[in-house]
Amino acid sequence: MRYYPVYLDIRKRKCLVVGGGSVGTRKVMTLLSCGADVTVVSTVISATLQKLADSGSILLKKRPFQASDLEGMFLVFGATDNEALNRQIHAAAERLGLLCNIADRPENCNFILPSIVNRGDLIIAISTSGQSPAFAKKLRKDLETVFGNEYADFLKLMGAVRKKLLSRDHQPEVHKPLFEELIDRNLLALIKDRKHEDINALLLEILGRGYELEALMNE
Repeated sequence: MRYYPVYLDIRKRKCLVVGGGSVGTRKVMTLLSCGADVTVVSTVISATLQKLADSGSILLKKRPFQASDLEGMFLVFGATDNEALNRQIHAAAERLGLLCNIADRPENCNFILPSIVNRGDLIIAISTSGQSPAFAKKLRKDLETVFGNEYADFLKLMGAVRKKLLSRDHQPEVHKPLFEELIDRNLLALIKDRKHEDINALLLEILGRGYELEALMNE
């Protein structure tokens, strides 16, 4: 295995995207969805990026890339169609020890991006270590048919249960069997079928009073 799999918390972290076309726009949208503080440097700007800049969602610099743009950045993305510029971005980021990804050029990256299946807090990352992005894309599409939106609702409920249990008393040895029973008793299937009465009955049986579905999901 060449790459070390890891999930990064980039909330409020400064991230730079060089390139304002379709590829750069996709990078920006993903970064924003994760709470990053995004700066875009490019002479070409998509309509979407312009709207984000106008609303204050990103910092936009309509000019060519400068090495000084890297100062204070956590992640750097090169998303231009200029190979020489992409190599320049990579070299400058390497000198500063920054995490850098150049689109479609794994040899100029110190990290690569997996193909993602996202269902709320369920994140399934698929990587072929850069060997076949097309196959990673196919696997993602296959998994998207297996993992529906019920997984997002299930994890939201499990998270609410966990939070409430821990707020009352932190006893891992007591709580662990409760979580396992909720899983083993097909809570997920009940959520998928939207059987709210059966869900509440199961929560009451395993957890006792005070763990009603509606209250938990609205906390």
